[in-house]
Amino acid sequence: PQEVLIDAVALPHLRMASQSIVKGDAKSASIAAASILAKVTRDRLMLTYDEAYPVYGFAKHKGYGTQEHIDAIRNYGICPLHRKTFEPIRSMITNRKGCEYCAD
Repeated sequence: PQEVLIDAVALPHLRMASQSIVKGDAKSASIAAASILAKVTRDRLMLTYDEAYPVYGFAKHKGYGTQEHIDAIRNYGICPLHRKTFEPIRSMITNRKGCEYCAD
């Protein structure tokens, strides 16, 4: 490819030409198509993750921060799939509040 089109975020360390486009999925058919493929792929991964970690309900909420998902984290702690840099997980780990099983 001659240039990588990226939706919103800049990736300055790419070794090829790139262009970050705010609201790129609305302005570029390539970015829109990539966005759909990424969503479908992620949703399919969530079905697999649900088999490995059924208590979290990944098949239902697809990893989004629904109340059901947050309640499961509070009840069962975080699993290796949970991103520790995202709220409310980061606060749960930092404060050790509402999540007795949240380990570093």
